[in-house]
Formats: sequence, structure tokens, C-alpha cells
Amino acid sequence: MKTIPLVLNAVLIVAVAVLYYFQFSEGDSTDETENQLEKKGNYSIVYVNADSLLANYDFFKDAQKKLEEKGKKLEAEYQNRAQGLQNEVNDYQRTISNLTIGQAKAIEENLLKKQQNLRLYQESLTQELLKEESKVNKDLYDRVSYYLKEYSGNNGIELVVKYNQGSDVLFASDSLDVTRKIIEGLNKVYGAEGTESEVNTESDSAKVN
Repeated sequence: MKTIPLVLNAVLIVAVAVLYYFQFSEGDSTDETENQLEKKGNYSIVYVNADSLLANYDFFKDAQKKLEEKGKKLEAEYQNRAQGLQNEVNDYQRTISNLTIGQAKAIEENLLKKQQNLRLYQESLTQELLKEESKVNKDLYDRVSYYLKEYSGNNGIELVVKYNQGSDVLFASDSLDVTRKIIEGLNKVYGAEGTESEVNTESDSAKVN
């Protein structure tokens, strides 16, 4: 799951007004941009600690747990096949002295083919897991990005930045930290999804009965 935290680098840069002007206005020099910013007056900026968000966002924790469980399952499947092939190799080595040259060659070719198929199988499992991880990345991005836009619009915020070790922000006052509020809001939305799903399931069961 090393790639998932990188999603927040894109998610936690939300610009409603100021950042839009910085990035998409053409023909402005740095000095001109700074002058425009000064003329604009006060604007609202807050920050979110990405590490804390990932550590406390229930959706991400659940998704990470599912990925880990699937990874263990796929690894077990691969190891089972690999062990089966190893057993065949061991049997061949034990009986090789009793085989003709033609028999030994046929078995070796068969084992080589199975080894190649095992490698392809391993690659397919890896791709399957990477695909699932990519899906989680996109879902995480969409969820956090949508909520930040909603939160910013409701609270008059124009810029949300990521602030933690390794970010470009060198200092930020604690008064600008909205991490806890964002986490609470995201978890509330995610929790409501689970409740709604349970209600729909019960409703469907009642209709069947």
C-alpha cells in the first residue's frame, strides 16, 4: 500500500479561487501575481495532515485491511501451486536414474512448461492486486476530494493544503488545522453509507419474506 498515501498529494490541494488564478491565469509574472493577491485582501487557507487522515479514515483502514487479506490469499494460492511443482521436481530427481533418456527429456520439458505457467500465474496475481490497489487509490481520491470541496464551499475556504513531514509547507499555525474536522466528516459520511446499505438489505429481505 505504499502508493496510496501519494494520492493525498493531489487530493489535498483544493483551490476554489486563489489557486485557480495562480495556475490558469496566462501572462502573469510572479510580481504581478503577488500584487493581485495583495489587492484581493483576506482569503481563507486551512491545512490537513495527510498522515493523520490516512491513519484515522475508516474507509481507508477498511480498504487497506481488505487488500492485505486478499494479498495473503493470493500469496497462499501461489505458494500452493509452487509447492506442487516443487514436489514434482523432487519426484523426478528421485526417479531419474530409472528413466530412459526419452522419458527424462519429456518430463523435463513438462516441468519447464509448468514453471513458465507458474511465473505467468504469479504475474497475473500481482496485476490483480495492483488493479485492486489502483481502484482503492481512485476511490480514496474521489471521496476526499469531493468532501474537501463541499467543506470548503460551506465554510468559505479557498485553499486546502497538505501539511506534514515532507510537504512544501514549512510552518502553519495550529489554528489553520482542520484535520480532525475533516476526518470526523469523512467518517460520518462513510458510516452513513454502511447504515444505508444495511437498511436496504433488511428492506430487500422483508420484501422476499
